[in-house]
Amino acid sequence: MKTAVILAAGQGTRIWPYAEVRCKAMIPVATKPIIGYSVEALLALGFEHIVIACHEFADQIRNYFRNTNHVTVVDVGKTSGAAATLVQAVIHVDDDRFLVLYGDCLVDRDDLAALIEDQTGDVPSVLAAPLGEEISRDWITCSMEDGFIADIMGHPRDGTTHRFAAFAFPRRFMDYVRNNSGVFSNIQVGMMPHLEGYLEMSLADYVEDGHRVRAVETTGLFVDLDKPWHILLANNLVVKKLCLELEESTLSSGASIHDTASIDGHVKLGENSHIGRNVIIKGNVIVGDHTTIENGAILTGNAVIGDHCYIGNYCYIEAGSAIGDYSVVSHCAEFDGVLMERVYLYHYMEMSGIIGNNTDIGAATVCGTLRFDDGHTSHVVKGRREYPKRFSNAVYLGDYCRTGVNAMLMPGCKVGVYSVIGSGVVLNEDVPNGTYVRVKQELERVPWGPERYGW
Repeated sequence: MKTAVILAAGQGTRIWPYAEVRCKAMIPVATKPIIGYSVEALLALGFEHIVIACHEFADQIRNYFRNTNHVTVVDVGKTSGAAATLVQAVIHVDDDRFLVLYGDCLVDRDDLAALIEDQTGDVPSVLAAPLGEEISRDWITCSMEDGFIADIMGHPRDGTTHRFAAFAFPRRFMDYVRNNSGVFSNIQVGMMPHLEGYLEMSLADYVEDGHRVRAVETTGLFVDLDKPWHILLANNLVVKKLCLELEESTLSSGASIHDTASIDGHVKLGENSHIGRNVIIKGNVIVGDHTTIENGAILTGNAVIGDHCYIGNYCYIEAGSAIGDYSVVSHCAEFDGVLMERVYLYHYMEMSGIIGNNTDIGAATVCGTLRFDDGHTSHVVKGRREYPKRFSNAVYLGDYCRTGVNAMLMPGCKVGVYSVIGSGVVLNEDVPNGTYVRVKQELERVPWGPERYGW
């Protein structure tokens, strides 16, 4: 098997506001688009041809892989779902058997290798990830029995154990994909399926017709970017994994560490990057090229920092954070979470969550992360109330946003792209794209002067 197809044509409406100016496959995980990890893994496993099927923002994907050999980016247009997208993509596949991945999923390389090694004759195979803490009604799920798929259900209340992570198909299986019904009919009574051609429905038809589908269980990392908090989860897991792989400190050409820096762990410094005076690092840190960390910056644990960043002036960065290229964290700013590219955090602020590209956070902007009831914030995603078990109290700012001086964002607030949260605003609700929220105040003027003091 030498060909893989990556499906990246979905709209990503549930992950608002992070698929407004990019496709989900280009959402950064530890400073690199999530699809980049899939392509790297496939190339390392010896794949000779990778077809990326996309639609909106296809040019972004094409630009990102412009210098990567063996990658073909195909704009399949607007389709009715993953099945129809695969039908368009397979035109560019010559092999009799090929791998299929979702562009918004993080799949461990060793698990992909196990799926490849499990191939037997003309039988389709799937990589299945245990549900773990995930709720079955949030996913298309399956059950396994003796190494084969036993059942496939769409968003069931209970009774299933796994969700789909990757696929290996013989070409003859494409007959089922082409005849996809366009609606997921394997559901429990009372459920209401979305009209979309899911690839898993073709597998369900195949099983119903008496055929067998082999199943390999994942043992490594698997994250499907479906909701905003999954971005934080993926970053947290990948930052930890990458940093724990460091066994010693390495400095690239032109990099340096000042004698006064206190480092309790290992660092990997890119070209011309520097750790300066009085920096405190507890844990392992990976730093890109041309980045400076200096003047008492404090990093409390494992972190990944991109290229051309400035981290300094007694700022504070929590463990598990990822800082995107060209970002600045300075002047006693505190941060925990994910900064995308070209984000500025200045002057005595405290932020925890995700901040999108080119966002400028005003002085003394803070967010709440601990509710007075010590509870978890609920979120509304496409009209449905969600109760995430992790990162529910983080804040989620979209791309190209700004905040004013002394803005305050309450736990769980999401701000759409191209929006502004004005000075002094106390925000306790989600803000749509392209919106300026500002304080409306009334001023009262009264006479004042020396006579008030007895003169």
